[in-house]
Amino acid sequence: MSEHPEAPVAPVGAFEPPYYVAVFSTVRTADQDGYRETDARMEELVKGVPGFLGMDHAQTPGGLGITVGYFRDADALAAWRRDAEHRAAQRRGREQWYERYTLHVAKVERSHAFVRPEG
Repeated sequence: MSEHPEAPVAPVGAFEPPYYVAVFSTVRTADQDGYRETDARMEELVKGVPGFLGMDHAQTPGGLGITVGYFRDADALAAWRRDAEHRAAQRRGREQWYERYTLHVAKVERSHAFVRPEG
């Protein structure tokens, strides 16, 4: 998972349910050659998927990376799963970049957010 230094320090907002999430948790290998470029390309591609709502990223100091992708419906998530460049990146990830990973896909039935008022 990339460091995403340009990402805002705020979670993606709540959406009107139902919608879907894909939670991708990873531990990466030492060999990260080409990872940053591919990660940036995947972020660019997924933003073009109709029904893509947003993405959150987190990285622990110990090396656990978590990416959560939000999708309006199962069709949007399936379109992302079928994308040819995404599938090629998945293969390379298994061959080179990931020591291990877990993917969880869930339908969100409840969602809310909180933002502390200024002042």
